[in-house]
Amino acid sequence: QVKSKNKKTIWNTEEVPEGSEFDDTWDPREKPEYEISFKQHVGTEDVFFGMTGKDPSTACCEDIVIKIKLPETKYSDITLDIQDKVLDLRTPKKKLLLHLPYPVNSKEGRARFLSEEEVLEVTLRVSRKFDFINFS
Repeated sequence: QVKSKNKKTIWNTEEVPEGSEFDDTWDPREKPEYEISFKQHVGTEDVFFGMTGKDPSTACCEDIVIKIKLPETKYSDITLDIQDKVLDLRTPKKKLLLHLPYPVNSKEGRARFLSEEEVLEVTLRVSRKFDFINFS
């Protein structure tokens, strides 16, 4: 057990999970429906020959794609904040705090709002350590 230097603190900053500052349990806004999928870049050397060692698992994927359904929402009403492990989306009627399955590079993401489908599509680049599969 780690002792705190300040006797009045009740927990250490290491014990608080990343993204907790965004969580608001008293917020009455509804949580929107969302879908997470993974995308990987493959070529013929992967598909036909298996030369790079990639497999269909999420461990070999380069991007996370999150599709969030936002009915009756305008593009200008959306506030989106992306941290390394947290996606925070807020609209006047909906709120989503999503802890991401993998750390992402928040600077390299992109989002687009498909107004006809009323869906926000967020694509985030996964930050991985280099290994024998993820070497580029």
